Amino acid sequence: MSDSPLAQLAIDFAIISLIAVGGVNGVLPEMQRTVVEVHGWMDASMFADLYALAQAAPGPNLLVVSLIGWKVAGFAGAAVATAAVVIPSSVLTYAVAAAWQRFRDAHWRRAIQRGLAPVTVGLTLSGAYLITQAADESAAAYALTAFTTLVVLNTRLNPVWLIVLGAVLGLAGVV
Repeated sequence: MSDSPLAQLAIDFAIISLIAVGGVNGVLPEMQRTVVEVHGWMDASMFADLYALAQAAPGPNLLVVSLIGWKVAGFAGAAVATAAVVIPSSVLTYAVAAAWQRFRDAHWRRAIQRGLAPVTVGLTLSGAYLITQAADESAAAYALTAFTTLVVLNTRLNPVWLIVLGAVLGLAGVV
């Protein structure tokens, strides 16, 4: 293992990118384990804060990777972490795309797709669970998380209103 945070970001995030079934949210637990537990670059609360900031900003879920890299090694860290997540998975996707299209009617391809769907959902839920554990430090925070989850799953309410609610409750000192 390298002593350089930039080199370690590149190695770790490149590996993570290759297992990112369903995108970055699917590998949040591994990302958190790497930056918090393995390298100690930040604590779980900071990781959750960076995730929340990335989700609140417009753009792709990938923003959390750039923020983690920035926290670890400044602008160079943001660039390295982002490139490490984007380039390997993009190259692999490009390499596999032609074969995947050629076998679009194959039974095994449909079976793989059906098998990957629940894996992707499970990985995403594990990421949500991890962020909930790191971010929620009180009964009120857990209640707000549960309320938000129920509203999102059962209504068509624009999530911006839930973000506003969370901000107001945070400013009021409730959570």
